[in-house]
Amino acid sequence: MSAYLSSLAGGMLIGLSAAILLVLNGRIAGISGIVGRLAQGANISVNLAFVLGLVAGPVLFLALFGSWPQVTITVGWPLIILAGLLVGFGTRMGSGCTSGHGVLGLARLSPRSFVAVLSFLTAGVLAVTLLRGMGL
Repeated sequence: MSAYLSSLAGGMLIGLSAAILLVLNGRIAGISGIVGRLAQGANISVNLAFVLGLVAGPVLFLALFGSWPQVTITVGWPLIILAGLLVGFGTRMGSGCTSGHGVLGLARLSPRSFVAVLSFLTAGVLAVTLLRGMGL
């Protein structure tokens, strides 16, 4: 059980930050929307603070635990870049990302978010199945 405590704590912090942003600013904590609005120059202070908070997370982890979070990536850059482009395309096509639809959309019982999250999960399962079948 203790192996999952950091994931549980992270999930609780994501939910708390999303709820605070919604209650205090009336905004959904969807990363793709926040980054998109920041790139357009809209509501710069709030959007920049949110993005800087995301970047500061690993630095806070380093300060608290004395090492960087361990991340293992076993694929090459071309696949990572392709995946990033597909995720960006999907978030535009789906009018949001997993954080907006999955965290707040489901909590608000949004039918659109239920469909989006089901699509995300289905695509993820299919991608893993196909890539493992290809030996990647």
